[in-house]
Amino acid sequence: MGNEKVEATIPLEIDTAADERSAVIEIGGEEYKLILTTKATKEIAKRYGGLENLGNKLMNTKDFELALDEIVWLITLLSNQSILIHNLRNKDAKKELLTEEEIELLTTPFELAEYKNAIMASMMKGTKRHIESEPSKNEEVG
Repeated sequence: MGNEKVEATIPLEIDTAADERSAVIEIGGEEYKLILTTKATKEIAKRYGGLENLGNKLMNTKDFELALDEIVWLITLLSNQSILIHNLRNKDAKKELLTEEEIELLTTPFELAEYKNAIMASMMKGTKRHIESEPSKNEEVG
């Protein structure tokens, strides 16, 4: 009996979890969720050696063009995660993935600077950990 309830609530919990770990940005008049998934984390690790190195790279880049390239790459990667999740769940109504060129054409450098905050927010949400402790059975209550 308990399994039926769990199975019925899994899709809602997955969608809620995705909302909780995303940041929303607008590109070309459409909203996109930036989501840090395991897939995205692996891509970031390939490019930067890990999430901790990404923060250093974004904050310490002195070359403006290189900084823009990195932000565009990250926006493309993170916004495409929500599209990939949509496509996985809606095989008959797939959406096109964003390209770096589309993002470059549909944004301004000022917007990219604002998106940097959304990138960091989605990463922080994607890596947050909930730690809950329960009283031990031997602990006195009272």
